[in-house]
Amino acid sequence: MIYIACDHGGFELKKKILKHLQAKKIACNDLGTYSSEPVDYPDFAQKLCRKVLQTRCKGILICGTGIGMSMAANRFKGIRAACCTNEYMARMAIRHNNANVLCLGGRVIGEDVAKEIIDVFLSAKFEGGRHIKRIVKFDGFE
Repeated sequence: MIYIACDHGGFELKKKILKHLQAKKIACNDLGTYSSEPVDYPDFAQKLCRKVLQTRCKGILICGTGIGMSMAANRFKGIRAACCTNEYMARMAIRHNNANVLCLGGRVIGEDVAKEIIDVFLSAKFEGGRHIKRIVKFDGFE
């Protein structure tokens, strides 16, 4: 199960991503927004982060740049949100940082790049090892 949410700036990209995930037979729970009418991105980041923390599933957040969503998401203890603009960033977000939320910019990247980033984010594996102690450190920040 993947959770996905967006604000108005990410609505169009979210629709395309949902089709991509459905074509790959990946279960996805759409937490909104459901139109391009202006909304506040922190509300949707909160909704998704609570679900990710409750279920230990991964999540995808989309706003205009991905930055606002990542800042809001990373306020939640246990959320490791990564704003990625290419496959390499997504791969490293998982391998080295064990990211559980991917943030994308609907006004920054195109549909094809977004699909590639998502595919890598969902298939990459955390390497563990030396990276665990670093994650423990920043998970403990107040």
